[in-house]
Amino acid sequence: MGLTGRSTWVGALKEGLNPPLPPGDYVVALSGNPNTGKSTLFNRLTGLRQHTGNWPGKTVASAAGRYSFKGQNFTLVDLPGTYSLLAHSPEEEVARNFICFARPDVTVVVTDATCLERNLILVLQILEITNKVVVCVNLIDEAERKKIAVDLPALARELGVPVVGTNARAGRGLEELKTAVYRVASGLERPEPLSLCYDGDLEAAVGGLEPLIASPGGRGLSRRWVALRLLEGDPGVINSLQKYLDLGLSGPLRQALLTARARLGENPGERAATAIVKKAEAIGSRAMAPAEGRHDHWDRKIDDLVTSRLWGFPIMLALLGVIFWITIAGANYPSELLAAGFLWLEERLTDIFVAAGWEGWVYGLLIEGVYRTLTWVVSVMLPPMAIFFPLFTLLEDLGYLPRVAFNLDGLFKKARAHGKQALTMCMGFGCNAAGVISCRIIESPRERMIAILTNNFVPCNGRFPILIALSTIFLARGGGIWENLLASAAVMAAVVLGVAATLLVSRILSETVLKGLPSSFALEMPPYRKPQVGRILIRSMLDRTLFVLARAVLVAAPAGLVIWLMANLEVKGLSLVNHAAAFLQPVGELIGLDGYILLAFLLGLPANEIVIPIIIMGYLSSGSIMELESLADLQALFVANGWTWLTAVCTMLFTLNHFPCGTTLLTIRRETGSLKWTLLSFLIPTLAGFAVCFVVAQTVRLLGLAG
Repeated sequence: MGLTGRSTWVGALKEGLNPPLPPGDYVVALSGNPNTGKSTLFNRLTGLRQHTGNWPGKTVASAAGRYSFKGQNFTLVDLPGTYSLLAHSPEEEVARNFICFARPDVTVVVTDATCLERNLILVLQILEITNKVVVCVNLIDEAERKKIAVDLPALARELGVPVVGTNARAGRGLEELKTAVYRVASGLERPEPLSLCYDGDLEAAVGGLEPLIASPGGRGLSRRWVALRLLEGDPGVINSLQKYLDLGLSGPLRQALLTARARLGENPGERAATAIVKKAEAIGSRAMAPAEGRHDHWDRKIDDLVTSRLWGFPIMLALLGVIFWITIAGANYPSELLAAGFLWLEERLTDIFVAAGWEGWVYGLLIEGVYRTLTWVVSVMLPPMAIFFPLFTLLEDLGYLPRVAFNLDGLFKKARAHGKQALTMCMGFGCNAAGVISCRIIESPRERMIAILTNNFVPCNGRFPILIALSTIFLARGGGIWENLLASAAVMAAVVLGVAATLLVSRILSETVLKGLPSSFALEMPPYRKPQVGRILIRSMLDRTLFVLARAVLVAAPAGLVIWLMANLEVKGLSLVNHAAAFLQPVGELIGLDGYILLAFLLGLPANEIVIPIIIMGYLSSGSIMELESLADLQALFVANGWTWLTAVCTMLFTLNHFPCGTTLLTIRRETGSLKWTLLSFLIPTLAGFAVCFVVAQTVRLLGLAG
């Protein structure tokens, strides 16, 4: 088992073409509505770890894997979730084009046993295209828990294709599913799906067009299906038909199409859709025996609390605060262990360098520059991410994240942004690079770009140490037993300010460079589910923590060289760090900072975690980044260099509002494929930070409160 030519596959899938396959492989398309467990089924069958989520639209790119059954190899393609083949997003277009034009040997349509009627709409649409279909009724365990009975044999008779019940998480029914796929792919079973009949006028129009449509080029599409799509007039579908089938809309066909549309009057697409919905409801009602009473009683009870106007936001903030507290408190000890381990290794490396006679510049560049910067980034970044991401994934697996999006949807709609941006924003609290990647779940390119450009306004775990240290030693010092509470309140205020900035800038972008109205957001509330702790740990570590850390290391290594060179190269008796700080001093003073602080943010581009060590290095004129023993020592150093509470506040504000770290910028460049948007993502928060700090600093000084 394993991935076969993933990059080639993805490129071919985006074009809707037949990707290259190992000889003899059967191609199986895995389709279905979002949130039906489709990607979990993919993982179970192939052994891959395709990232799954508990909200709609999580799978936003096609993945391919292989499995073997009865001596035959099958290439399984996990298509993006879609409610319809009439695509409204690039991801749904990928799913439609693959099913329609790539001719998979079998299409497995994954449905949710607890809401079968809605899922059958997609099933009926696919049955109009191909008879090589197997229906997988997943989440059978959820249906049983809610006392919903699904008559699988009756459903198979209604649809005319094999139907298999599964619980993908537990591996139940997978052998039966493999058998059904094998029989259909090999031709041992030839399903005869039901033929959907429309009203008389629509059927007459379709019948008039069919003889005028050229053969669909061996692609396996029926003239009837093509005629229906032409009558509906969806530009995306028609463009795909012209692209992949060389379908020309001229001469008799064009005239017949215009005549048929005029005769039908109202939108033919709505008439066809209505017929499919009614048929899905009829089949679903006959195949399902609903539970007595309210099967989702406890889910609704919990939702009444966590999505209420009174308690929804306080619960959200409380959960976020608990996650931050666990992350910060839990990361201290492993960070110290890592730092101690790296220090021990540095001492051994120093012995080797001394023995080899590589002292001086070689040692300084490689050990004091590259090594110390890399180890600082790893020891500070890894523990918080290793705690935050599993906790975040736990909420995702539990089913709470869609409720977060529901609570924040109104605010993002007022900002003319997408409701799913709430989810990408939450991911940004762990790491803004991961938050940018998660923006893939937003279907609209315009709104996806807004989410990418504003994700940096929420503080990541790299900026929390700065916020916590400064709030503790300047804003909460002297608070006695309330000191920790005051520091936590200051950090939470910074978080709320970051969310407010996200909404404000999103609105400004939607009114200017990314003008437009928010797209519709159909949010499906999945049932609460028991999280799978083992998979959460593996997935969060491999898919998120190590992925982000690898990019951070890639950026931090060259930055370590630059930092060491600036600290050790001298001009007229002063290091380049001192010269640069002096040059930046006037600008720093305008916004309530100083030259060393501003320089630290610039040199801290690889990772925000090294900002404070660089400030310490500058104040002490040392030749490499370093840290102090305690917060009291840090406060004494800062006060000795002219810090006041205003300096701390402005530094915290600039921490919230400044350019993304190098890892995030690299991720934005790869996600957008554009240098323009990467530069804009650098400028927007930076200009906002300068503006906010300038206003605060000058206002406080004008009022005489800066002391």
